[in-house]
Amino acid sequence: MSKQHPVVAVTGSSGAGTSTVKTAFEHIFRRLDVTAAIVEGDSYHRYNRNEMRAAVAEASARGENISHFGPDANILCELADLFRQYGKDGTGKRRFYVHNEEEALLHGVPSGEFTDWQDLPPETDMLLYEGLHGAMVTKECDVSQFADLVIGVVPIVNLEWIQKIHRDTLHRGYGESDVTRTILRRMEDYVHHITPQFSRTDINFQRVPTVDTSNPFIARDIPTPDESFVVIRFRDPTKFDIDFPYLLAMVDSSFISRRNTIVVPGGKMLLAMELILMPILKRMAEESHKSTRLVA
Repeated sequence: MSKQHPVVAVTGSSGAGTSTVKTAFEHIFRRLDVTAAIVEGDSYHRYNRNEMRAAVAEASARGENISHFGPDANILCELADLFRQYGKDGTGKRRFYVHNEEEALLHGVPSGEFTDWQDLPPETDMLLYEGLHGAMVTKECDVSQFADLVIGVVPIVNLEWIQKIHRDTLHRGYGESDVTRTILRRMEDYVHHITPQFSRTDINFQRVPTVDTSNPFIARDIPTPDESFVVIRFRDPTKFDIDFPYLLAMVDSSFISRRNTIVVPGGKMLLAMELILMPILKRMAEESHKSTRLVA
């Protein structure tokens, strides 16, 4: 962990909505005049699209399973090394995984492939990671130990599946049956590798719909924010001086459900995120600039 080069990790399973949270961070960074190095979790997959299909088939032939949720399909020690290196001196390398033809045009690399590794932009204020494994711990490496702030994005599982099905069918060209098979294949890794991370996060945002999502595989639309509540849990409210009375006053219809948990209307999620994260990130940025001046 580093005051001079802080690392912020937003972690959540595929389809959980971490990209939306990343957008909220970018808005906050703009308001604070903070320059962040953005790292996408998919870039730390071990295999490109065709290689992953082959790895899945080979594992299945052996009676085994492999998925992007588990450590075997990812280079997690390299991710931990990135967090450690950035915290040390603000440097590191990143690449991008190209999901679709639009991104292929942007990066000049075919869909399903990785770009080359490149140095992170110079002189950034902090690193923002968004992906599956920001709080991952395996026998070989501990990603979470090098992050200064870890945010979990955890909609209840039926809502998560609805969001994944809609994203992958509408924006990534997969059939519904293909997405369902992927969900089933990933379940063991989800239980053993994804969910344990949310006990290590500093703050969790969990969206809970107020409409019927009992059969996510036939849902024709995603519950809207106004059809949801967001449960926000702080592992240690004193770590970041969370002011619950202030939040209750600022977010209409919010309430405390436990000593470390506040519930807000779904439509107020981004407002709550800004109210909670703005002072935390501002403090990190100020400490980073102060440390930089002291070193200079």
